[in-house]
Amino acid sequence: MTKLRSSIFVFGAPVAAATIALGACSSDDTLLSPPYDAATDATTSDAGGEAPLSALGHVVVIFLENHSFDNLYGGYPGAEGLDAAGAKIPQIDPTTNQPYAKLPQTDTSIPTDLPNQVFDITKYVPNDKQTLQDVTHRYYQEQMQINDGKMDRFVAYNDASKGLSFGHYPTADLPLVAFLNGISSQVTVCDHFFHSVFGGSFLNHIWLVSAATPVFPNAPDFMKAQVDKQGKMTKDGILTPDGYVVNTAFSVNTPHPAIDTATNRYVPSQTYPTIGDRLSDAGVDWAWYSGGWNDALAGHPDVTFQYHHQPFAYFATFADGTPAKAKHLKDETDFVTAAKAGTLPPVSFVKPLGINNEHPQYATIKTGEQHTVELIRDIMGSPSWNDTTIIVTYDENGGFWDHVAPPKTDSWGPGSRVPAIIISPFAKSGVDSTSYDTTAILKLIEKRWNLPTLNNRVAGQADLSTHALKFAE
Repeated sequence: MTKLRSSIFVFGAPVAAATIALGACSSDDTLLSPPYDAATDATTSDAGGEAPLSALGHVVVIFLENHSFDNLYGGYPGAEGLDAAGAKIPQIDPTTNQPYAKLPQTDTSIPTDLPNQVFDITKYVPNDKQTLQDVTHRYYQEQMQINDGKMDRFVAYNDASKGLSFGHYPTADLPLVAFLNGISSQVTVCDHFFHSVFGGSFLNHIWLVSAATPVFPNAPDFMKAQVDKQGKMTKDGILTPDGYVVNTAFSVNTPHPAIDTATNRYVPSQTYPTIGDRLSDAGVDWAWYSGGWNDALAGHPDVTFQYHHQPFAYFATFADGTPAKAKHLKDETDFVTAAKAGTLPPVSFVKPLGINNEHPQYATIKTGEQHTVELIRDIMGSPSWNDTTIIVTYDENGGFWDHVAPPKTDSWGPGSRVPAIIISPFAKSGVDSTSYDTTAILKLIEKRWNLPTLNNRVAGQADLSTHALKFAE
């Protein structure tokens, strides 16, 4: 059921007042000011109306890293966040089956005597600093963290960071939210949007473009997990026992890192269809734009370039030497150039370089969100803005706790709740509480360009075009 709620008042202040406050930011934060006063721009604010979906000319997906909804947007006005009753449930110690007396911590920046409740990370690690540790986000572990919807084992099944997983960043202090406040009439926040498949970045990137899990025929046994008769993991691995690739692995195609072949193998090129294939078959142009792509292809990748964030490189259609790889897999600098010139293809996926993607331990919230704001400003200043929808979302929760249990769709997921922000002249504005997973993005693209659906998971998604956006039925 759709519940769309207004966000006219932003953190207790009217939008106009919030916009004035932004204008007084220091020089370091000037990029947070909106490109124009959207509140008085009736032409773009009302452009959507009840337009047909064919009026949507461009879809841009900005794919960020590793944060749950409660971790970032738990304080967003009108959203189901940290004030909800379910957010008060403590984390459980599986050895005693009782709540922890204090949150166990291994990050030395965070005190070891915090009570067993969600806490403000920025009291110990500001959002312009990197956390010392990452949070566990793997295929089997996330299922144990979710614990059949109880959402009470995130601390227990974190290998290193433990209590960090129960922390959050104050929503009002997020650079992206400060920017969104100034253009609120063109923003819809989806507060029941779940990442598509249990596990980490590798698998959720693959699902973003294909809604299916890669296979590795005849993979060596040392790469496979082991599970008992109840399906509980007894030994972790990159693959499931029946050969599906679920944890981080690297493509046989470049760019890829050198690997230890005693403990890993390159994943062979996949042959099942992607949304890129569907678009190309229909004659619709598209591109995947990745920060640091050109340098990685040239053999000198940035230290934060992530090979497993490049999903199309895992498919035979885009294998080394193919025309499709050269045509559709590009550098983020090409995106910026095309956005400013008004020459973006109808569908664009943007993957920022590691330093700009908000991933714990090697990136910061502030740097990543400022970069995202810059990308949004480039699009909003484009000649193509009036027919564009931007979707900013996160590949997965990164192991951070969220209090809302994901729906039980199939054996793959979906996983935990993540932020999803729709920015568009066609946005309904407010908070949309329709239940989606990441494959709803694929459904929007399929519906707009009349493409054959990739599979039943995509076909079964709620329709972003009529719930979060204001297109005619």
